[in-house]
Amino acid sequence: MASKSIATGSILIVLGVVVTIVSDSNSVTSLIPAFVGAAFLLLGIAGNQKPELNHHFMHGSAVISLVAVLGCLGSLIGRSGSGWAVFSQIMTSVICAFFLVLAIQSFKAARAARTPEDA
Repeated sequence: MASKSIATGSILIVLGVVVTIVSDSNSVTSLIPAFVGAAFLLLGIAGNQKPELNHHFMHGSAVISLVAVLGCLGSLIGRSGSGWAVFSQIMTSVICAFFLVLAIQSFKAARAARTPEDA
């Protein structure tokens, strides 16, 4: 799951940087996907570095993805934006929602794989 967190983070960083460049934005808010991506990236790297704590880092990634989805959708519903801002918010919410689904599936599989002695 740590590799998926790293991949998700990398995709979000690229999204934030590309949208900022293409839209010629002077606002730091266009880089929000990149900041969220950096958190995913750092948690994924930490999970690889400390395998015994990986489940904690991946729960952190899942929480970040949930907050990102809710934040993007709330922003999209609450106010209108320009074309690139809307595109960035939709893509961020889709990417984070996809990661969240993968994380939930991974958590369920890990729980099912546990033996009674592990509980």
